[in-house]
Amino acid sequence: MKSTLAAVALSAALVAPTAVFAASYTIDETHAHAAFRVSHLGFSHTLGQFKEISGTLEFDQADPAASSVSVTINTASVDSANEARDEHLRKADFFNVEEFPTMTFTSTAVEVTGENTGKLTGDLTLLGVTKPVTLDVTFNQEGPHPFDPSKIVAGFSASGEINRTDFGMAYAAPAIGETVELMIEVEARKD
Repeated sequence: MKSTLAAVALSAALVAPTAVFAASYTIDETHAHAAFRVSHLGFSHTLGQFKEISGTLEFDQADPAASSVSVTINTASVDSANEARDEHLRKADFFNVEEFPTMTFTSTAVEVTGENTGKLTGDLTLLGVTKPVTLDVTFNQEGPHPFDPSKIVAGFSASGEINRTDFGMAYAAPAIGETVELMIEVEARKD
């Protein structure tokens, strides 16, 4: 579910100070990481990510509030580095991928908080439930790709958290943590 938030990191572009006009970007799926961290029985934290993230970003520097981001994450692509656990995560106790094969994030607002930072708010839909989520976003940089200068790339980092039980994912709570930390890294290519 955090991966879905990870795609949201692209929204960080909404606060990018280097853009001169509205531009469209497409998330580079090979350089998009939506990771999560959740307490496991209080003994340790389980880490994971979603491997399949796609989405688009519209950025308008003159009016960041008019910018938008839309992200889709394939819930079956969850990866916690343990196949048995991943199979359980795909079942009805957690992501229920047969009934809900994707989770989505659609931005609703951007608040600029610094030269390269902002708060991105949007609607996260997980397990058929839609709730608002706010991420802290940092615009890293934008410019020609070093290996192919014909491509313009923008990069963003984002973090936040959600309460999984708000989306109906209550299995083993609170022994398995209710709060899920999100860490998102995204590169997006200018269309």
